[in-house]
Amino acid sequence: MTLKTLTTMETRTASALRLLGLARRAGAVAPGTDSVRRAIRDGEALLILMAEDASSVQLKKLRTTRDDGSIPRVTLGDRATLGAAVGMAALSAVAVTQASFATRLVEELEGSEDGGSMDAVEA
Repeated sequence: MTLKTLTTMETRTASALRLLGLARRAGAVAPGTDSVRRAIRDGEALLILMAEDASSVQLKKLRTTRDDGSIPRVTLGDRATLGAAVGMAALSAVAVTQASFATRLVEELEGSEDGGSMDAVEA
């Protein structure tokens, strides 16, 4: 990986975290594992953001809640960073519940504007 690639990835991550903060202020997120599970069950979750240091127990709860696997999952930062992005304490997961924010976050993280992609986005 080149320095330019790392800088681009860091910029995308920072941009995605700022966008997540906007989504929080717009009421378009469900923060925390229990809220994410509820959003999945209620059909409101459009994107699931997970912390890279989330415990295996929390991740298993999310995986077993998902029925058809159609909700994209993205690993984004650690628990402290994910929580700080939405103005809260450390979080293992956040669900995005508004389509415009979910779409924009995926685009930002995939780097679709410059043709790049990130392996962290899963469907």
